[in-house]
This record gives sequence, structure tokens and C-alpha cells, in this order.
Amino acid sequence: MSKKKILTVPDVMLRKVSAPVITVDKEIKKLMDDMLETMYAAPGIGLAAVQVGILKRVIVIDLSKEDEKKTPLFIVNPEIIFKSNDLVSYEEGCLSIPNQFAEVKRPSSCKISFLDYNGKKKEMHAEGLLATCIQHEIDHLNGILFIDHLSKLKKDLILKKTKKQKKEIDRVVV
Repeated sequence: MSKKKILTVPDVMLRKVSAPVITVDKEIKKLMDDMLETMYAAPGIGLAAVQVGILKRVIVIDLSKEDEKKTPLFIVNPEIIFKSNDLVSYEEGCLSIPNQFAEVKRPSSCKISFLDYNGKKKEMHAEGLLATCIQHEIDHLNGILFIDHLSKLKKDLILKKTKKQKKEIDRVVV
């Protein structure tokens, strides 16, 4: 396994739509393993392949706490087949928009069909934080960021803060 670089806004790659995976082969499994290592190191609870510069419909998620046994989810070619009409609000953040958070309303539950780590077709019903995380990551596969669910004012404010942070990081003091 190897850690990958996480792309951050305003990288144009983050706005591209990811292509479906034809088959879950060794290359896709290695990608998922690398993504998982990258996500854990960041640290985060979800990561889409596009965030590491690969336009494939691949997601990894793990909601386990630091002191708990890891329970990674490998999701390939996810399709939402049901979304609840009930909305729930979570404070979301994103590894591609570092240190920025905002309340986002999304359906409280969803059902997805997908391929697992071994390429087996599966369906899963998710609620609460898992449902939010799945929807957030599927948005990434479609070139959508969590800030796109905010008002223009909030979105612009977050992008401005991110740009300022990036400038401060890029400065070198000798």
C-alpha cells in the first residue's frame, strides 16, 4: 500500500465526473488499499478516487473511531436507488477543502447498489452519518463538493478562507 496525495480546491480535477469501473481487478483493489491508507493518514472517514486524481467510481469509507477495530467499506460504481424524504443536518468537512466545515442537509437515509472489494454486486441501506458520508462521496464522483450545497455567500467565504490558508502554507520563512 502507498499513500497518495489528496487534491484540494481549486484543482479542476475535483469538478470532473468519474468513469465507471469495468471490472474490479488487481489494479482497482490496489487503488482501494492505497485510498484507505491515504484516508486513515489524513485522517478522514471517506475518500473518493477523484480526490487522489483518479477518475474512477471508487469510494472508501470507515466510520470507526480511533480506538475501535477498523471496519472499512469498499464501494465501486455506487448508485443511489433510494433516498429518504426526511432530511438531516450534519456538519460536513472534506479532505479536499482542508479545515473548513459547514452544516449540510441531506436525506437521512439512502439505499445503494454497488460492487464490493471482490467485485460482488451488493445493496446496502444506510442511515445517519453513514448515509451522509455515502452521499458526500458519491457527490465527489459527480464533480460536486459539499460547499455546492451551501448558499453562495457561505461557499465563497469557505473558498476565500481555503485560498488564504493555502497561501500561508506555500510561504517559506528562511
